[in-house]
Amino acid sequence: MHPPGADTVLVRHGDLNTKSNVVKRRMEGLLIENLEALLADRSIPGEVEHRWNRPLIHTERDAVEAATAAAADAFGVVSASPCLTTSTEKGEVLEALAETARECYDGGTFAVDARRANKQLPYGSEDLARDGGTAIWEAVEDEFEPEVDLDDPDLTFGVEVREDAAFIYLEQVDGPGGLPLGAQEKVIAMISGGIDSPVAAYEMMKRGAPVVPVYVDLGAYGGIDHEARAMETVRTLSEYAPNFDMQVYKIPGGETVDLLVREMEQGRMLSLRRFFYRAAEVLAERIDAHGIVTGEAVGQKSSQTMQNLAVTSRATTLPIHRPLLTRDKQDIVATAREIGTFTDSTIDAGCNRVAPDRTETNARLEPLLEAEPDELFERAEEAAKNAELVEP
Repeated sequence: MHPPGADTVLVRHGDLNTKSNVVKRRMEGLLIENLEALLADRSIPGEVEHRWNRPLIHTERDAVEAATAAAADAFGVVSASPCLTTSTEKGEVLEALAETARECYDGGTFAVDARRANKQLPYGSEDLARDGGTAIWEAVEDEFEPEVDLDDPDLTFGVEVREDAAFIYLEQVDGPGGLPLGAQEKVIAMISGGIDSPVAAYEMMKRGAPVVPVYVDLGAYGGIDHEARAMETVRTLSEYAPNFDMQVYKIPGGETVDLLVREMEQGRMLSLRRFFYRAAEVLAERIDAHGIVTGEAVGQKSSQTMQNLAVTSRATTLPIHRPLLTRDKQDIVATAREIGTFTDSTIDAGCNRVAPDRTETNARLEPLLEAEPDELFERAEEAAKNAELVEP
């Protein structure tokens, strides 16, 4: 819901405010570029104005809700509000509040949340909130009995007065928060056909790091629709980053999986992960990526015990980022649903078919090195060199 005549989106960011002015200015510039790309990709009319602390999207009245939704998908945005813009003159602000009340307030409790960034004005936030509440009350009292509730109102009238304009709004649409995409260096994201890895990639994007999706083709062990599911999640992730390249590097791994299944029983899954990480490291060197992202969480699978994570991590000198490390599965699933990457977890993934009957939960590096094929890393390096770049 928005005030009548709203044609502007007020964009709020959070973590950017902790940066120095130089860094903040650069990151705000990235945020503007990303907002413009989201609007263009979704064919939403609008121009983004770069304002310190509060970027604005100027759009058309019938597109203001769509522009708000697009802004709320931008990494770095804490919230966005469709707004009616007025001058900072107090009387005009109060009239705008009254008009908004006549059109949008039809009963229940209300409150006014007023904020004044311009300290040169002859009124304060408390004055504006009090007088705004009076204006709203008088606008509707002939229709029904209004009621004020400052703790838990049914409807909140927001007013934010900046340097040269005031903004009236009724809702704040939550964004992902974090940092603008592009604020950090790119990383490789290991994407499978499951639920966890796309959520992990999203969480890294939320911290400003562009991801380079990598899918390891497991050959006959890939399972039905395994690759298609992975590619679909990348397509969904790319909708949050239309101005970033989200092509997928497809690494051949079927022959190595066959070898591990033939030659190893216990520890097979750990050696397969070590193959993944070594191949990812070689690819990262080629494309100048600075880390590897996985969807691993402590204890979620037998290969993800603390001891096993320590063993598999030794396969690479690159940092392995695990943004889901301490999260519960239910929480991960909820995020997957929210961002649109959720797929039915009952569909078998390839790794399930590779797993041996007896799992390893407490591996040691030396025995694992003795059991796995001597040429495992050579295979990984060759597979990385043969990686195929494909459209998701």
